[in-house]
Amino acid sequence: MKKDIHPDYHLIKVVMTDGTEYQTRSTYGEEGATLNLDIDSKTHPAWTGGSQHLIDRGGRLSRFKKKYEGFI
Repeated sequence: MKKDIHPDYHLIKVVMTDGTEYQTRSTYGEEGATLNLDIDSKTHPAWTGGSQHLIDRGGRLSRFKKKYEGFI
């Protein structure tokens, strides 16, 4: 295995959408960083049965709808 080619693997804190927290090892950020999730298994339609609406993050959903509005 080559030396010094792998990213730093360290402990971070993950905060779920409902405020619950847990620690895990990741290459995200630096040691002790906090990762705040916008969508997780408690809010994503794939795990909730599709009862919630998709959230438009940064206009991506609206741009997609506008681009394909006349397509049938």
